[in-house]
Amino acid sequence: MKVEFVKKLALPDEIKKECPLSEKAVKTVADKKAEMEAIFRGDDNRKILIIGPCSADNEDSVIDYISRLIPLQEEVKEKILIVPRIYTNKPRTTGEGYKGMLHQPNPNEKSDLVKGIMATRHLHRRAIEETGFACADEMLYPENYQYLDDILAYVAVGARSVEDQQHRLTASGIEAPVGMKNPTSGDYAVMFNAIQAAQHPHTFIYRGWEVVSEGNPYAHAILRGSTNKHGENLPNYHYEDLIRLYEGYSKRELQNPAAIIDTNHSNSGKNPFEQVRIIREVLYSMKYNENVGDLVKGFMVESYIEDGCQKVGEGVYGKSITDPCLGWYKTEKLILQMADLLK
Repeated sequence: MKVEFVKKLALPDEIKKECPLSEKAVKTVADKKAEMEAIFRGDDNRKILIIGPCSADNEDSVIDYISRLIPLQEEVKEKILIVPRIYTNKPRTTGEGYKGMLHQPNPNEKSDLVKGIMATRHLHRRAIEETGFACADEMLYPENYQYLDDILAYVAVGARSVEDQQHRLTASGIEAPVGMKNPTSGDYAVMFNAIQAAQHPHTFIYRGWEVVSEGNPYAHAILRGSTNKHGENLPNYHYEDLIRLYEGYSKRELQNPAAIIDTNHSNSGKNPFEQVRIIREVLYSMKYNENVGDLVKGFMVESYIEDGCQKVGEGVYGKSITDPCLGWYKTEKLILQMADLLK
């Protein structure tokens, strides 16, 4: 191979021993998973709000942001279950640019994956132990999931990964809800095939082992919009899109039919301020049609302390260095309005 083998990475068990979870944290993760699973089964009528920065670029500002969610969660607990986003891997379409904390614990320094693996686990552990939230992350690299398998309450598979066999089969062995995004083409069939694969048991190769998975009954759809052949954004959160999704589920024998609506990306044209309007529209569709209301289990929102985004190195505290986010003032207002509309 025309690659340089730089360092051998520590095994997941070695990283977990170096950065272990307390008994209280283990219980927190289990309890949050159980709450989400009840919502996906339809046993709990609350909605899930997966919310946080586009990428977790700075440990202190991410913990600051999540800490601000604590009183809000208490205020809206009857209607909304908040799951903070701590996205430590940033997919890059061309492979260029900041790839997230896993690659660069310090965005201003060169990549160091050994430090990055430890940094991602340390950040997730801090969030659980200091805020009481168990969080969500994207599974960009399936072979890395074991570094965080005891710590994550929710896992997302991205639009460019959802067609990949290894992502699908790994998802079938994950003991947490896994959201499968529609691909960038917008093809629902691809997403449904990924959900079906994840919900069934498989035998496959994982980290050098032959493994057998049990299947994940909580694999579900995430609608994030798409792009056409001209590169134009096409949203898929409108009423007709949700009906189409409901009908697609009706034709398939899948467990716990569910959808999370990603309010940014191609649904908003990466305009984070559109997320507020999108949630209001979807909530209206849910009230208008009971089937849609049952199918949509929640939303995914990109939000941080400051509005918008900045370039790496500009140094504005709590401002995204990847996609633009909704700032804290607007986020707080959005969560309270969402809870009010769910009454």
